[in-house]
Amino acid sequence: MDSEGDRQQEVFRAPAGTAANPVLTPDEMAGIAALGLTHSFRAGEYLFQAGDADIDFFVIEEGEVDVVQEATADSPERVVSRWQAGEFLGELNMLNGQRSLLSARMIQPGLVRRIPLASLRRRMAVDHAIADTLLSAFRARRRLLMSTADMTLQIVGVEGSPDAMALRRYVARMELPHRWVDARTDAGRSALQVCGVVEDELPVVITRGGVHRRATPAQLAEALGLSFRARDGAGSRFDLVVIGAGPSGLAAGIYGASEGLSTLVLDELAPGGQAASSSRIENYLGFPDGLSGADLTELAALQALKFGVRFSAPTRVIALSTGSDAVRIELDSGDAVHAGAVIVATGAQYRRLPLDRWAEFEGGSIFFAATELEARSCGARPVAVVGGANSAGQAALFLADQGSRVRLIVRGPSVRAGMSAYLVDRVLGHPRIDVLTSTQVTRLHGRSQLDAITVTTADGGSHRIDAAGLFCFIGAHPGTEWISDAERDDSGFLLTDADIPAVGPAWQALNRRPLPFETSLPRVFAAGDVRHGSMKRVAAAVGEGSSAVASVHRVLAPDAVAPSGQK
Repeated sequence: MDSEGDRQQEVFRAPAGTAANPVLTPDEMAGIAALGLTHSFRAGEYLFQAGDADIDFFVIEEGEVDVVQEATADSPERVVSRWQAGEFLGELNMLNGQRSLLSARMIQPGLVRRIPLASLRRRMAVDHAIADTLLSAFRARRRLLMSTADMTLQIVGVEGSPDAMALRRYVARMELPHRWVDARTDAGRSALQVCGVVEDELPVVITRGGVHRRATPAQLAEALGLSFRARDGAGSRFDLVVIGAGPSGLAAGIYGASEGLSTLVLDELAPGGQAASSSRIENYLGFPDGLSGADLTELAALQALKFGVRFSAPTRVIALSTGSDAVRIELDSGDAVHAGAVIVATGAQYRRLPLDRWAEFEGGSIFFAATELEARSCGARPVAVVGGANSAGQAALFLADQGSRVRLIVRGPSVRAGMSAYLVDRVLGHPRIDVLTSTQVTRLHGRSQLDAITVTTADGGSHRIDAAGLFCFIGAHPGTEWISDAERDDSGFLLTDADIPAVGPAWQALNRRPLPFETSLPRVFAAGDVRHGSMKRVAAAVGEGSSAVASVHRVLAPDAVAPSGQK
């Protein structure tokens, strides 16, 4: 039997001075300590428990604290990490509203300084040094949790199932620590037996709060506290609500919150938009080696949290209506949010091929993104990529580098027509990529999973090729039907400012014309791919989202100009 000393050595300790456990300066510690009060805790008493939301910030003054994974029906309690005097508790869930996945418990009697979360947020908003220190620590701790798969939530489902892939894509986008278990493995069958789940109830999500059958991202978000909820009497009123969390929406949220606007960002799936599906963005300013869409999204979301942006995803907006001083936003949950101004940054929806069985395979072996998640589901088997623009080329290169034989299928006669020259050269020179021009996909084959496709050339010839996955990058169209009263072009993109053909009585009553990026609905703006005339590039979307906030300031304070710091 191990001694107490042996057991203590097994407990993880983040070394002082590392990213996950920075040493606060005396001034930083004093500044934070002044925000709260010291409380005494008994041995075994909990500071917070798994499932708690809006957890306060704790600085340990005397004693030690264990962060633990509490026992479940199929696993004993486990000590995740230990913290001692002079150190603080917390990770990203303190900023994004997520319920805690773990519990914190005093080892022996001690003193802990308790700082209300609202007070900490206000301090971070004005003290950039402490904000940067805490954000770096929270991010490092989240990465540690992500690397420890068995101490958080579990997703059990069938590999390649569209419903399971939707959950896996959501937790990946939201950076939620999780463990994926294939239901057809011994571990999967054991988990289902313990939980009393049968196959037609898959996928299932197992959290500390219980077992969620036929789980969806929306149900998981509700269980973890990530769906929208009004936290107080004024919790449904914001200065700015941004609908869509792609690059344009994230930029709008950051610029709005950094200029003092209470800001809420809603997204139907998760932050990132179409950009998050890009394996590499090589022409983004300041990144000569390129960066992935996932990295861009992670950094932008962290930056937004730093300035106090509230996120809610997945949250679908179904309608909005404008009033004299506010916009009402209706959610599919039945809730309503009110905003002084709205920026619509919903981007565009992926186009699909009109093929039989498309819906059957979509999400499980037909994808609109090429990230590590989709690549893992295909392994090193052959795949097909459809499209002739940069996104298709980047996807083909990424998948080929993962070991797959890739057929890049282009409807036009030349791959050079819609793809950047540097990318064309790399695609044509890759030994595992075959480019098929003047070719279209005409049939899908497979049982529960895609295993082959039929392609047809311009001269009418057809042949079947193996494909464990089909990656579709044939463009997108705006999903703007829910904004029924807004002026749109023939393709559905929102018209803004000078492109609006005429202004109605609402504008005459306001005695002004639409501001830059403002739609035909007063107080409602559009930025990024959803807007008519946008450049459909990541950098342009970021610029539009941030620029639209300047007009929002003018609406919220008509006699004022945009802040001088707006850049």
